[in-house]
Amino acid sequence: MRVLEWSDLPIFLAIAREGTLGAAARKLGQTQPTMGRRLRALEEAVGAALFQRTSDGFVLTDEGQAMLGPALRMEEEAQAMQRQLAGSVGGLEGLLRVSCSDWFGVTMLSPVLAEFAGMHPAVVVELLTDPRLYSLPRREADLALRIRPFDEPEVIARRLVTIPYGLYAKPGLWNPVAGDGAGCRLVLMDTAFGGMPDVSWATRLLPKAAVVSRSNNREVQARLCALGAGLAVLPRPLGDSTPGIALVDLGEAPPSRDTWIGYHRDLRRLPRLRALFDLIVQRLAN
Repeated sequence: MRVLEWSDLPIFLAIAREGTLGAAARKLGQTQPTMGRRLRALEEAVGAALFQRTSDGFVLTDEGQAMLGPALRMEEEAQAMQRQLAGSVGGLEGLLRVSCSDWFGVTMLSPVLAEFAGMHPAVVVELLTDPRLYSLPRREADLALRIRPFDEPEVIARRLVTIPYGLYAKPGLWNPVAGDGAGCRLVLMDTAFGGMPDVSWATRLLPKAAVVSRSNNREVQARLCALGAGLAVLPRPLGDSTPGIALVDLGEAPPSRDTWIGYHRDLRRLPRLRALFDLIVQRLAN
């Protein structure tokens, strides 16, 4: 075996997780030719092919399977070392990565982040807003806000706020005579989120309404609603602040949702994280 380059192990793990060079390259911010070159160098170093190239992507060989477990453990140890070093650094300066949903970031969190920036200008907050659940153990984010409880034992978390939801429509669009939703149009979450409580609520109370649009972006749903595309179930803070739409009362409110906030326990002594966490709790908790 030649000398193993430790920096090639993330390449190996990314390909194993993503299944293709292109997806792994996007994950790591590399080019596909660079990924291919570094994989070849790694395979030369270990003296074996680690992946079988198939029409469906890259599949681990027996040698690759044997390497996967130790590589994962090395990754976990490296990440633990990074978290512990980050958690011991003093001072209110540096970078914080925060993850939350799109609408929550715009409507709920942006005012808090603006206040925090005025209080601690040396701290750069990088806000990541998309439906993906960023991993705190892997340091994909330092602080995460999400609508489901954290199940990782190493994450310190608490319920932050309960968000009420409401049914909204462009004024004049809703016909109260059609109580079963006949003749009405709905804007709902996309099919990947079809099990969301608000989707079940809307289809139960308005069984004859036609679904005309779906999106995993609540702000898109609110905009479509304001343009008259259809009725939408929205978080009240978003719906109430969106011009051109009004609440529709069906006699039963949509189910509310809890938002949870969490961070990895290794970062509990990081001053900039504690400062932001405490401000978010102070401003948003109920």
